[in-house]
Amino acid sequence: MVRPAALLDDPSANAAAMLRRLGFATLFFGIPLAALFTRRALVVLAPVAVILLVLAAALDGGARNVGEKLVAVVISTAGIAGMVLLLWTGLSLIWTPFMPHAAERLFNLVGMALMALAGYLAMPDRMRSANLYILPVGVGLAALTGIAVALRGPEGLDQDGQSLERGMIMLVLLLWPAVTWLHSRGRNLEALLLAIIVALGALLTTDPVSLQGLAVGAVIFAITAASPGFGARLTAWSMAGLLLLAPALPFIVKPLAVSLFGPASPTVASLDAWALVILDEPLRLITGHGLETALRGRFLGLIPPTSPYSFLFEIWYELGLIGAAAGAVLLYSSVIGAGGHRPVLGPGIMAAFATAYALGCFGIGTAQLWWFSALIVVVLDFVAIERGQFRTKRPKAILRRAG
Repeated sequence: MVRPAALLDDPSANAAAMLRRLGFATLFFGIPLAALFTRRALVVLAPVAVILLVLAAALDGGARNVGEKLVAVVISTAGIAGMVLLLWTGLSLIWTPFMPHAAERLFNLVGMALMALAGYLAMPDRMRSANLYILPVGVGLAALTGIAVALRGPEGLDQDGQSLERGMIMLVLLLWPAVTWLHSRGRNLEALLLAIIVALGALLTTDPVSLQGLAVGAVIFAITAASPGFGARLTAWSMAGLLLLAPALPFIVKPLAVSLFGPASPTVASLDAWALVILDEPLRLITGHGLETALRGRFLGLIPPTSPYSFLFEIWYELGLIGAAAGAVLLYSSVIGAGGHRPVLGPGIMAAFATAYALGCFGIGTAQLWWFSALIVVVLDFVAIERGQFRTKRPKAILRRAG
């Protein structure tokens, strides 16, 4: 007796599949497009996507061994360094002069960390290729849209004109998981075409930061593709080393900056301001001045207005040596740990690390919520791509003679 199909359907499984598809559509397709037109798209859509994935996992149990994965993250070197960094950031509230604003920022940081962890734990153990192909389609369509908007002018965007630049920064970051997925499926021509489209969009924007970050990522991608081990070590040591040695940069780089840009250039002025901050209070290099002081202190005259808008300056000024050391360990262990699981994914992962780090060094406002949301989206994209590598080739049909 054949049972009716309606009796074989599992309503909860069907609902979970629908929620998961909506979550990935939001993550892979909605966010790249919406980020071009509104500054709040990332902050709103990223939590929505994670919530949809969590609901889907709760309905069908697609995410297995959640407890083991959680313990593995917490006890890893990167997890311990991240908790130390958050703890030190919380302690810095004691001596920051902007306690209410710093507490709000710390609350947002903890919320972002929990959201990233929830999205990671809710990711299914195996990803369908149909869901993952949405990513390069979304990035490509968003890049073409960004090119059209850049050519016509940003009249339809936010009044401050920053949405297009932020959208292109988001596309530069999302390019690497999209290229990685296409490369892992042997679609290298499509990956190259997608990279060209995104690079053209970044070239047409008024802010050169996105193109500069893309260039750094492309160099690391090429190096890692040629030598995976060397590329991963180079990325890890460069990121951690620059962060640890950042206070020496204004003294080392200034002669080169003077010769390249001239003594009256903004770059030289920012290096002079950084050196002045270090020489005025050298002991504060150990503890820092507390959370939220780099941004607000600039407007209240606590630091020179020409001080650099850079991740390297901000973490040292706010959290000092302890925060910088914890951040360096976090970066090094994350890069080394991410590069060894799937060799085919290594070049794209290293390029994403390098691009995000370069953008932070070039000063795009890494303390803002949209930046943390962007990083979470990129991390979840790579986790999904890694879960989609369980089969890289279709099984071949074998014909046998009868008899």
